[in-house]
Amino acid sequence: MTAISDATCQSLESVRIFLDSRHGRHFADDVLNEMLRGHTIQQAIGAAVTRWMGWTIGRQTRKDYGIPNGLPYLTGFVIHCEVTDEAFATMGA
Repeated sequence: MTAISDATCQSLESVRIFLDSRHGRHFADDVLNEMLRGHTIQQAIGAAVTRWMGWTIGRQTRKDYGIPNGLPYLTGFVIHCEVTDEAFATMGA
């Protein structure tokens, strides 16, 4: 969680929400794939963070999720998951 928080400049709570989402499960799959290649958990997390921060939000993802173009993929989805979680919490209140 700390590696994602440090890379995205988002809170640990936001990272937790992201990791509990389907996007977070995709991120975890990426970490697992790195571990299956022989990397330690720390190396696998670092590789996944680097990869997800290297990808940027494109037009289709912007249309589908409302995340601004050009934002690093990991940052965009951590923020998206937090905003979505807050919106659902407000609707349920």
